[in-house]
Amino acid sequence: MTRHNQIQIFEDKKVRTVWDDAEEKWYFSIVDAVAVLTDSVDPTAYWRKLKQRLKAEGNETVTSCHGLKMKAPDGKMRMTDVADTEQLFRLIQSIPSPKAEPFKLWMAQVAADRLDQMQDPELGIEQALTDYKRLGYSDNWINQRLKSIEIRKDLTDEWKRHGLKEGVQFATLTDIIYSTWSGMTAKEYKQFKGLKKENLRDNMTNRELVLNMLAELSTKDISESRNPETFGEHAEVARQGGEIARNARAELEAKTGRPVVTSMNAKTALQLNQNNEENQ
Repeated sequence: MTRHNQIQIFEDKKVRTVWDDAEEKWYFSIVDAVAVLTDSVDPTAYWRKLKQRLKAEGNETVTSCHGLKMKAPDGKMRMTDVADTEQLFRLIQSIPSPKAEPFKLWMAQVAADRLDQMQDPELGIEQALTDYKRLGYSDNWINQRLKSIEIRKDLTDEWKRHGLKEGVQFATLTDIIYSTWSGMTAKEYKQFKGLKKENLRDNMTNRELVLNMLAELSTKDISESRNPETFGEHAEVARQGGEIARNARAELEAKTGRPVVTSMNAKTALQLNQNNEENQ
């Protein structure tokens, strides 16, 4: 069973969701839904009291809800009460809110969009394109980022084909790739850029994205050629893939005199672009 955590946006508020491939359904964070519907200063306390009341009333929807791991505000994965679309529809009936109907429509659209994207993956790419444009990224960067998503998926599909598991194994191999070409693990790279919960690739420059794509593409190609069997062999393939990008990085830096890996993140880059436009 594969689950995908994703942040959805309703009226500028974040709602944590999980898509379950096996069940083909969305699960929504109930606390996040409560925050949207009530504007409560403490949505966790609001949900705790509501859950107690509904349980006392014998509400079957509450008893059938369960928990999944989602990223908490501190960046750690923590168990969170979730509900699927049908369950959340029922819970919303117990929450007096003028946003109830708009929120229900939004939930239904989220579900419909996902089903559409499963039938036509290009729609998912178009949505990502729209989201990045809204955040102010340049067309050139967006094209690179979307390509990097494709290459990353090809690599993880190759790892899955060999029976590797998402989580620790994927993270370990990714760190080997990063540390080989950039000199830093993913955590160190994020710290270098001043990031906390943000996605590292969303904060890479074009040069960093291109070299990381080269590293991951090389790792995938070598894996297809060598067919590694043990995790140690996969680790060596990841190192070799990262080495190809490291050599390209060294040659580029030698010819330009400029470092490829920088502390610049999306926020500083977008601010710089804005300042340049204002000065023109």
